[in-house]
Amino acid sequence: MSAHFCIRLGGVFLFIAGMAQAAGPLQRVPATTLAMPASPPTYNYTSVNALGSLTFFNPVGMATPPGETNRLFIIEKNGIVSVITNLVTPTRTVFLEITNRVLSAPANVGGDGEQGLLGLAFHPGYATNGFFYVFYTGITTTTAGAGTRHDILSRFTTDAVNPSLAVSTSEQILIRQNDEAVNHNGGDLHFGPDGYLYVSLGDEGGGNDQFNNSQTITKDFFSGMLRIDVDKRPSNLNPQPHASVMAPTNYAIPIDNPFVHTSLGGTWNGVFNGSAIANLNLVRNEFWAVGLRNPWRFSFDPETGWLYCGDVGQGVREEIDIIVKGGNYGWAYREGIIAGPKTAPGGFTSINPILDYDHSEGVSITGGVVYRGDKITELHGAYIFADYGGSGRIWATRYNGISATPRQLLHSNTGISAFGIDPSNQDVLYADIITGMIRRLVRNAATSPILPATLAATGAFTNLATLTPHAGIVPYDLNVPFWSDNAHKTRWFSVTNINETIGFAANGNWLFPTSSVWIKHFELELTNGVPASRKRVETRFLVRTPTGVYGASYRWGNSLTDATLVPDEGLDETFVMDDGGGLVRTQAWHYPSRTECLICHTPQGGHALGFNTPQLNRDFDYNGATTNQIEALSLAGYFSTAVTNRHLLRRLASATNDIVSREYRVRSYLDANCVQCHQPGGTSQALWDARLFTPGAQNGIVNGALLNNLGDPNNRVVVPGSIGSSLLLRRIANLGAGHMPPLATSVINTQAVQLLSAWITNDLAGYQSFADWQSVYFGSTNAANAQPLADPDDDSAVNYLEYLTTTGPTNAAAAWGIAIAQSNGTAAVVIPQVANRGFEVQATTNLFNSNSWSALNLPANAPFFPSSNRTAVVEETIQPGPPRFYRARVFEP
Repeated sequence: MSAHFCIRLGGVFLFIAGMAQAAGPLQRVPATTLAMPASPPTYNYTSVNALGSLTFFNPVGMATPPGETNRLFIIEKNGIVSVITNLVTPTRTVFLEITNRVLSAPANVGGDGEQGLLGLAFHPGYATNGFFYVFYTGITTTTAGAGTRHDILSRFTTDAVNPSLAVSTSEQILIRQNDEAVNHNGGDLHFGPDGYLYVSLGDEGGGNDQFNNSQTITKDFFSGMLRIDVDKRPSNLNPQPHASVMAPTNYAIPIDNPFVHTSLGGTWNGVFNGSAIANLNLVRNEFWAVGLRNPWRFSFDPETGWLYCGDVGQGVREEIDIIVKGGNYGWAYREGIIAGPKTAPGGFTSINPILDYDHSEGVSITGGVVYRGDKITELHGAYIFADYGGSGRIWATRYNGISATPRQLLHSNTGISAFGIDPSNQDVLYADIITGMIRRLVRNAATSPILPATLAATGAFTNLATLTPHAGIVPYDLNVPFWSDNAHKTRWFSVTNINETIGFAANGNWLFPTSSVWIKHFELELTNGVPASRKRVETRFLVRTPTGVYGASYRWGNSLTDATLVPDEGLDETFVMDDGGGLVRTQAWHYPSRTECLICHTPQGGHALGFNTPQLNRDFDYNGATTNQIEALSLAGYFSTAVTNRHLLRRLASATNDIVSREYRVRSYLDANCVQCHQPGGTSQALWDARLFTPGAQNGIVNGALLNNLGDPNNRVVVPGSIGSSLLLRRIANLGAGHMPPLATSVINTQAVQLLSAWITNDLAGYQSFADWQSVYFGSTNAANAQPLADPDDDSAVNYLEYLTTTGPTNAAAAWGIAIAQSNGTAAVVIPQVANRGFEVQATTNLFNSNSWSALNLPANAPFFPSSNRTAVVEETIQPGPPRFYRARVFEP
């Protein structure tokens, strides 16, 4: 938000001769030597045995405890969970054996093959509590309906001495419900990023929803996704009474589940499919989503938190759904994107799948996983899934939050019953229920094109000893570099075809043609303070393609004359660093995989991080001619339209620039280091926005909510005055799990930690939001005199302006205002600028046209947020013409 204050200056008549724009110091020429392919290499795929010759009885799933990297647990349908205790040299041990409790049949015995031990999930705190959960079908002898089939959700505990052995007698049953058919049991289990347990269940079986479960939330736990709290957090609810709930204290209902009525503290109004539920006591509050037929395998994307689910169709369509809170996925009124076997009532709405296919391509979908590994760069972020039936096809698709890309066929293997992830390297694994093997998806050799094997072969430099670039490859620099463990960096870019241009944006991402290439060179100073000790480490390339970008890195090793291509999966190296005073340490350096390049160089971040207006808005020495970089690029013709308002553009401020407010320096750091993920539509699950152009009142940083408060309700993104409760600072200040930025960092950015700490403890100690300000002066935020555009003291300054300028809204004598003076052919607008507030002087000759105001493109009018109050003056040469009016826009960072 911003506010304005306006004054008038009478017109005077002067004549100022126009001046032609001079040519800039940068001359654009084509880059003809670059040998980087326009697109990354393409591949085809196959699979290999992941666990040697080990086989399992009808494997239907796999899981790994949180944080572990060398154990894989295999779910066998007959009631055995096997653990592989060493993935390098696979060794199989029986972890849990409950075959005498599990009702099962081999996978090839018709619908009976859908029974058995079906799901396994380890508690987020498994390392300390040893809890894990299973889902199975079994014959019960202890309740009404003894001797009948039941779906059972239970908790078990791991032996306190032997981590490869479960205590089979430790079973605590949470849910046990009668099941009248052998098929459509679902049974997959996963803990979500919120720490709650998600459970998938089919429609109880048979055909065409014969038990009428698909659109019912007042009966049993079928045809949907459950979400329950196994930790029984104090704010949550006990389950509603139900014969299937073994004890109301075994788990709780999250208060924010979609079918928790307002009378219980939730937000649901009691209406389902257009009709009010008559008896709210019958509602199964456990439901998170409904309308699923036979959800066979679901998973969470660890980066976005999106819940993908494969739902097996009846006789026509197979589908993939993104499961959301309260979502209704249509069955049995819908099957995929077509009508289902039952007629929908009035008021019914449902969510279409992100992707579906008909039975000419497959007959039984197996939900998969999102690949987040490093080896297969081109599949990073893709959802890998398959069809169990005759086709056995394995496909990849990409979902962007709105739609999914067409399926890409990767490989074929009939009998794929589940997907999983190798915890040691994030490879995609799948279970072959027919052979009993666990298979690994792998890439074959590249078909085309091939990346240059050496830096010399890239054609970027005429002289590698001096790193002199070829013509058309232009050096540039940034205002606030991305943190790279104290590395010294040099940068170049090229738009190789001079007929192509960059789409300039003042406040957003630039748009780059496909011939764009960026090069970044890294050196480490091995002895602190001794420039001669610098060692060449790495030179990276980023190439714009028709669909995105790809990256490649070159390692210098001990050479000064050439560097070699780093493998797709990246690599690690260590350097001995002398910090002085006898302090010697080892520093790890990570050469990123090509997948990791894509993790940071996101579409949301503009692909080319740092190549944008607030980063490049600075001077640069072009062979002795120092010019603003954006002006130089504009004059050289790199932009599709000339930049004519250069003085009005923002620029990032370094952490040490203490004439700039600390908040703006913090915002600059976050924009440089976090924006690629932390923004709406970004890959981060966090709720705050790192973009410089999102005002502080809207970015969710100060007192911002957390998806995971680490068990402390006092934690927020940033808490004024509290370092301990500010998780943003904690993430930056501590290495290990959760450190930010998350990639290629082994050294703490102490400068950033000091900056954020000072901001939190000093500047924010007396922080007052506009809502706080309203309450202080008017008792509430909704009082008539408290509204942002109200002016209760009639001093021509609205409340929001009074808030920004720290003046009293009930004292007309305390109004903030600007002044003007005229002398020597200039109009000087005098601004009493408040610390940490920006201003912009605007002018017009027509007060009756609100669209006629324009900001003065002058150096003194550049956006600036001072660290202390000051008097600013913006002088404009008076032009002949009608009277001219001025106003100042005031705004927060």
